[in-house]
Amino acid sequence: MSVLIKEEDFIQSIADGIQFISYYHPVDYIRHLARAYEREESPAARDAMAQILTNSRMCAEGQRPLCQDTGIVNVFLKVGMDVRFDTRRTLQELCDEGVRRGYLNPDNPLRASVLDDPLFARKNTRDNTPCILHVELVPGDKVDVQIASKGGGSENKSKFVMLNPSDSLVDWVLKTVPTMGAGWCPPGMLGIGVGGTAEKAMLMAKQSLMDDIDMYELLARGPQNKLEELRIELYEKVNALGIGAQGLGGLTTVLDVKINTFPTHAASKPVAMIPNCAATRHAHFELDGSGPARLDPPSLSEWPEVHWAPDYNKSKQVDLDTLTPAEVASWKPGQTLLLSGKMLTGRDAAHKRIQDMLAKGEPLPVDFTNRVIYYVGPVDPVRDEVVGPAGPTTATRMDKFTDMMLAKTGLIAMIGKSERGPVAIEAIRNHKSAYLMAVGGAAYLVSKAIREARVLAFEDLGMEAIYEFNVKDMPVTVAVDSQGTSVHTTGPKEWQARIGKIPVAVA
Repeated sequence: MSVLIKEEDFIQSIADGIQFISYYHPVDYIRHLARAYEREESPAARDAMAQILTNSRMCAEGQRPLCQDTGIVNVFLKVGMDVRFDTRRTLQELCDEGVRRGYLNPDNPLRASVLDDPLFARKNTRDNTPCILHVELVPGDKVDVQIASKGGGSENKSKFVMLNPSDSLVDWVLKTVPTMGAGWCPPGMLGIGVGGTAEKAMLMAKQSLMDDIDMYELLARGPQNKLEELRIELYEKVNALGIGAQGLGGLTTVLDVKINTFPTHAASKPVAMIPNCAATRHAHFELDGSGPARLDPPSLSEWPEVHWAPDYNKSKQVDLDTLTPAEVASWKPGQTLLLSGKMLTGRDAAHKRIQDMLAKGEPLPVDFTNRVIYYVGPVDPVRDEVVGPAGPTTATRMDKFTDMMLAKTGLIAMIGKSERGPVAIEAIRNHKSAYLMAVGGAAYLVSKAIREARVLAFEDLGMEAIYEFNVKDMPVTVAVDSQGTSVHTTGPKEWQARIGKIPVAVA
């Protein structure tokens, strides 16, 4: 006898699931991150983890997004062959309607990040549709649903290679992970797919990220097969690289490594690797025709008693309204700052428009002289908020604009997440500027430092418009100083040497 899934039940389940994962970390992630925090010895990494854990609890309590990048939605459906749908819409249309409702929920609106045209217009769809849908027909009378919201910072670090059959997977992973930088916001997971064809390997890597984090349990009981042995080997060796939380150097870079395999051609060894970030967001539920799915919130007792707060004894307070190039040049690598005053925001689209205006000799709508710019695309505010979650975006995407901004606009410092590349570091050194790093994965916490927010220019760009934020004690770390020293280089090198399992590469 077939089971009837009502259109409204399916759509509402997708919408509810999207809201749920926007503010609740999976319990397995919280438990593993709490253990990593307890054993972390790097002060910088420990502070970053404290911010992430504090942010996570705040989001669970306030039901606001864990990260300002609320992701592109991935939906994996296993549809029982005894299931009928009470609808005339396609499964893609049903899922997209669920996504639309989930993202436009007035109680917790999520940031729309999806663009309708990847090559030319790149216009925001404003409702985060369409989602990425995968469907499999299976025996049974239920619909198995897995949904995930995948942020751009981690998705952009996806890697694929066609290895020779005799090549070492471990060697490739250890060579590749350092090239991913910190834009994927570690500590997180690595999902690896091996076998099949190119597209099958990528799909398996993505699907593996839906699994629960269970490395602690695996280490406790010991491996029971070669795949589990390989997972442990990669977990230990990747962490021995010393990359650490946010790439600052430390004991934990990954909380788990997942591996899915599939038969492949004798001449091939396709390998895909996709990281999952500190805003790990996924949920799993079934529909059996009895109504919409129900997702039970985790107990707040699952969160450790970690409550990050500004440390006025260890951090330097900086007044952005009186900031001078000389003060910027005095900052030291790894120094923690608490910023107060007015800053500007801007990211990819704003930088490109500024570049075009300067090339045409047009005046800019904003004066950047002696100002600091924050690379961010915030979530819209609700209730009494001045701005929604507003964590940093990956700074390396702005590297090609850095020299232009420092040379032609009067800008003196920048804030983002992850490392800067050689082009940006050279520009920072030449102009005696500085790059400051905020913690990716602490968006709601960061937003509480923002006391006022208003759009100054490029309003048509939505979340990519130029805002002016008035902040109070916003926490940042000097990641690149005026001499060009990067803590994303010095930190991991120091901690790799301390861990001592992998020799430090000789320059």
